[in-house]
Amino acid sequence: MSANVGSWIEPIQELAELGGPVLVILLVVSIVTVALALLKVWQYQLSGVGRRKHLQNALSLWDKGDEKAALSALSRSRHFLASTVKWGMGLHGRAGIQARLETEAEQKLETLETGFRFLDVVAQLAPLLGLLGTVLGMIEAFQALQNAGSQVDPTLLAGGIWVALVTTAAGLCVAMPTSVILSWLEARIDAERIFAEYAFATITSPVGPDQDVT
Repeated sequence: MSANVGSWIEPIQELAELGGPVLVILLVVSIVTVALALLKVWQYQLSGVGRRKHLQNALSLWDKGDEKAALSALSRSRHFLASTVKWGMGLHGRAGIQARLETEAEQKLETLETGFRFLDVVAQLAPLLGLLGTVLGMIEAFQALQNAGSQVDPTLLAGGIWVALVTTAAGLCVAMPTSVILSWLEARIDAERIFAEYAFATITSPVGPDQDVT
């Protein structure tokens, strides 16, 4: 057991020696970010985000006035809005139902947006953390240069600067993928929000069997 713990601690100690505590913080943040991104992908998969085939078919049938077939198609959907759409179809004709449906949908979308704030903070602060590590490393390098006095070794300064710049690179390596992941997740939620508006408008104001949508 102690050997396993030592195998985990040793790389962290090496990182701390290389880039200081800032590099360790960036490592921890990157691990949490990857875990959260995988969790969001798994959550989207379970919620049926993006898989709207059966739900779209149900809405098309409802729009044509075939309520029975619409409910049958809806029962095959695993989309997170399917239950809300079914509930709305059952309350069709009641005043103010669309606003209530939109509120119900927003609550579910809010659950899917959990974690976005953390990813946004990481994308913005990771480069600043990296820059902080670089500044601290540069200070340390120049202090070492000053302590060397007249016995100045150029490699001492070059090595200190190289080590200091590692944290800036690490911060950018954490921030850029995080920004891409966040943009992708937000784009999928925006698409679901637009689809929800369309779905509820279709439920409350169907065109009917004798009309055509142009």
